[in-house]
Amino acid sequence: MTARSIEARIGGRSLCAAAALVALTGTLVGAAPAAHAADARSKQWYLDAMNAEEIWKTSTGKGITVAVIDTGVDPSTPSLKGQVLKGKDVAEAEGDETDDYTGHGTTMAELIVGTGAGGGIKGLAPGAKVIPYRVSDTELQNNEKVNAFDQEEAIRAAADSEAQIINVSFGSEYYSSAVRDAVKYAQQKGKLLFSSSGNEAKKGNKANYPAAYPEAIAVGATGQDGKVGDYSTHGDFVDIAAPGTGIPGYCDKSLARYCDEQGTSHASALASASAALIWSKHPDWTANQVLRVMLETAARGEDWKPGTVSNYLGHGIVRPGAHINRGLGKPGDPNISPLTNKQVGGNAGSSPAPSAPASSQAPTGKPGSDAVVAGSSEETREAEGGSKVGLIVGAAAGVVVLAGAGYALARRRRSA
Repeated sequence: MTARSIEARIGGRSLCAAAALVALTGTLVGAAPAAHAADARSKQWYLDAMNAEEIWKTSTGKGITVAVIDTGVDPSTPSLKGQVLKGKDVAEAEGDETDDYTGHGTTMAELIVGTGAGGGIKGLAPGAKVIPYRVSDTELQNNEKVNAFDQEEAIRAAADSEAQIINVSFGSEYYSSAVRDAVKYAQQKGKLLFSSSGNEAKKGNKANYPAAYPEAIAVGATGQDGKVGDYSTHGDFVDIAAPGTGIPGYCDKSLARYCDEQGTSHASALASASAALIWSKHPDWTANQVLRVMLETAARGEDWKPGTVSNYLGHGIVRPGAHINRGLGKPGDPNISPLTNKQVGGNAGSSPAPSAPASSQAPTGKPGSDAVVAGSSEETREAEGGSKVGLIVGAAAGVVVLAGAGYALARRRRSA
């Protein structure tokens, strides 16, 4: 695992145009044996690892809205009833934004705001709401006439909406100036845009967009053992990581049952939900302050030196309870990006930032351990009320893939 400076990190994300249209995905990451809805909560190991019940005593995400740009969100599932606001079908295909043509978007919504009703998925931020923006994947493009500019239009529409957070759980290897401009626009509007880093680590490991745009927050995936999933696309564009392996999700568009899934899509959704929890506790904070606290409190190894940034985990694994339950992390300057230490989305003429937090200083070395339990030391267990499952930070891309899980054929637009 290599460390990198902020300057090197930004330089590594310097891009040249390769395609006019960025695409999104089609097929979901391979699924293992199906789980009936009643089993969904028992499969959500990460809620126990994060000590979510304790977090929810203080914050559930209430008052925060997350835009879900995906394959559509069906608001009629038991876990999403009352959780989905009016959205928009930007794909302009048959149906509307409530017609999820694969089940992927509905899964992302449940991971973020699901109530768990009817044995469904319990969202990490069940007090928040989602706004669905439906865009097309390759299969839909092949079968129907769709809006060729749906991705950039969806991001801009989400940026103009009441949503504070935008979740984009899809990606493509193709760079698009128009889509990057849309991501920049969202950042300038004071939004946090989380995007999956991709599932192509063993298939070329090419940078995934929109995650690799500097203005997006790229999310890698870890498993129950805490190590980076061996499918998780990595590079100097990765900003943070979250659980993504062995997580329940709808098997298909019928929304009849859940399967055990893996993917950085799920990790992005959980990062978005983590941001919602923190922002709900501090509704007066800016996006910069919420993100700064997320980066400062992310789980890292004891010998992971201050300022070190991993190509696999970014600043570490999301850990909202570290701030919500223990008060760790300082918001800092509301107008300064914690990633670049430059003014973003603030008022012109604002005071310069104080000294950069450890997470945004130039790295001084490599993480020293191969695996460190994060959030499960005796001190943390006592302070956060214990944890049934520890999140482990893997210093090298690792590891365990669920038995029977496979990989979907990568298409021009692919779900992550």
